[in-house]
Amino acid sequence: MVRRSLKEEGFAAIAAIQFLTRLPIPVVVPFEPRVLARSVAYFPLAGLAIGVLTAGLAWLLSFVLPLWPASILTLAVWLGLSGGLHLDGWMDTADGVLSHRSRERMLDIMKDSRVGAMGAAAAILLLMLKASLLVELMGYGITALLPALIAASCFGRTAMALAIIGWPPARKTEGLGSLFNGVNKRRAAVSYVLSVAFCYIMLNVNGVNEIILLSSSLVASLFMSLIVWGFGGWLARKLGGLTGDTYGAINEAVEAAMLLLAVVGVRLWL
Repeated sequence: MVRRSLKEEGFAAIAAIQFLTRLPIPVVVPFEPRVLARSVAYFPLAGLAIGVLTAGLAWLLSFVLPLWPASILTLAVWLGLSGGLHLDGWMDTADGVLSHRSRERMLDIMKDSRVGAMGAAAAILLLMLKASLLVELMGYGITALLPALIAASCFGRTAMALAIIGWPPARKTEGLGSLFNGVNKRRAAVSYVLSVAFCYIMLNVNGVNEIILLSSSLVASLFMSLIVWGFGGWLARKLGGLTGDTYGAINEAVEAAMLLLAVVGVRLWL
């Protein structure tokens, strides 16, 4: 029984990384509702992998390139590691909810694979903001880059877990969002704890003062929760629930917010 449970948890952890990243893991995992529901607890593992890789790349590029080209290349790799999955959700969500149509029409627009003016504008503004924040963080070196990108990538994915349990799916039986209908609060709580732990550990590795370390981890987690509650609640009211696209949009919003928070933090403390 214990062996079976451990095997299921292992499949769930691998499923989270395979679903949320393009990292090659040569293990065949059954993408069934039960496995996907369990995988939500391990969403921060995907964020940890992306955060470590992008932070290391940004740090290395900052030695050989001016900061702006280094930032744009880092951002390109960051997008590539997730397959652009969340950015696509951000654009589709912008096209739908900013159309100011009926709920049904907004959901139809979000299903359309074509990108509209609002989606394109939202993507450009988001990428410009992220690139500019990365430039600022690169100026402080790996001490700022590592915890900032870990926090952004992990909390962004925990935000999706909280959104999944926080609001019902707008489409009950279709779309990526419907794959996670069986997620319970305990799974989302594990995801939350993992993100806080990863953020704490990365700050501790950098030798940050204990008081700053604790306060930074707490502020980041609370900030993420507020964004999920505010942005997720607004989207749910507009659409009658959330979809896979809106989960991606929430992830992107939290990532950008974490980078912004990190820039404010390093300006105050470093």
